[in-house]
Amino acid sequence: DLLLGNATAVESGGAPQCAENLADNMECFMILTPGQQLAVAILALTLGTFTVLENLVVLCVILHSQTLRSRPSYHFIGSLAVADLIGSIIFVYSFLDFHVLHRKDSPNIFLFKLAGVIASFTASVGSLFLTAIDRYVSIHRPMAYKRIITKTKAVIAFSMMWTISIIISLLPLLGWNCKRLGSVCSDIFPLIDQKYLMFWIGMTSILLLFIIYAYMFILWKSHHHAVRMLSRTSQRSVIVYTAEGAKVQTVRPDQARMDLRLAKTLVLILVALIICWGPLLAIMVYDLFGKVNDFIKTIFAFCSMLCLLNSTVNPVIYAMRSKDLRRAFLNICH
Repeated sequence: DLLLGNATAVESGGAPQCAENLADNMECFMILTPGQQLAVAILALTLGTFTVLENLVVLCVILHSQTLRSRPSYHFIGSLAVADLIGSIIFVYSFLDFHVLHRKDSPNIFLFKLAGVIASFTASVGSLFLTAIDRYVSIHRPMAYKRIITKTKAVIAFSMMWTISIIISLLPLLGWNCKRLGSVCSDIFPLIDQKYLMFWIGMTSILLLFIIYAYMFILWKSHHHAVRMLSRTSQRSVIVYTAEGAKVQTVRPDQARMDLRLAKTLVLILVALIICWGPLLAIMVYDLFGKVNDFIKTIFAFCSMLCLLNSTVNPVIYAMRSKDLRRAFLNICH
């Protein structure tokens, strides 16, 4: 009922009127029924609260621990926490202000708010990208890792990433929008030019594909390492006997647990990326090549919560599963 509640509105003739002046009519995007507004408000406030609290904890632990601050990998995790913290606050405020309170801002004010959301979530994906590079290098070039990934290089990398994210987010406000250019507008984002949307989708997709590739490579390396340990007759392997009395060589329990824990973490990362970004990017691509009606706009409004969900699960996957960060957190508590 929540998703189909406004299906009849599509047939009522409102959509054709919107099609004529999409760039000037914000009401064309305010398509949620009261029940749907209540649902997204509950989702946004619940996920937003958890996201803010989680990322504040992560940032406090990293800033408090001198050991964590000295490691480049935690610079990237800190950047991710900042992006998710800022993004969740701006997103919840802007989303509820538009879809629930139906505030009609001027084009510049609306594009400024949207720039905050775009910058935050682009920086979030960029931080995931830098984290993937860090972990890829640690597996691919373990002996040269400390020379390749230094604290100074990490600061330069995430500073450049944030600068690029902010510049990209400000492009619609600076003139790359369908109202200023008189070009084809997006059906799911007010005032956004379709070519700009295509540019952002392409850039984000490239980053996500590299992240997936990097973690698939790490997963393969982890499996290859476990197999190699099985084939060695060293102190790292032990001989066990099956119930039938057959002799089997396997890795020590601590090595097996480490490989299993790493595999679980990487699977969680890949599943989170696919679930949280797959539906959103699919609808955006459909917007480029198909006609979006009010039903799809409603689906997209609910799928937008997946961006917030991604910011909620990032601290759990990237930070709280870290033994060093948990130890630093316990030290603060004590």
